[in-house]
Amino acid sequence: MKARVHITLKPGVLDPEGKAIGRGLAALGYDGVGEVRQGKVVELDLADTEPQAARDRVDAMCRDLLANTVIERYEIELI
Repeated sequence: MKARVHITLKPGVLDPEGKAIGRGLAALGYDGVGEVRQGKVVELDLADTEPQAARDRVDAMCRDLLANTVIERYEIELI
């Protein structure tokens, strides 16, 4: 089983990288782009065969290492 974790900054947390991307897009002539927020995607190959067990395990991984839950939120997608 595979899992994909989407990690993004929580609303209200400053995103300087997103701001830099937004400025870069404007400099390249891409008008009409509002706020830009950046994030990351982590893909995991899991030995689990039971979807709920896999989700629980990935959730623990996110809380322990993959995401800084103080400033980031995450969504788990089993694929």
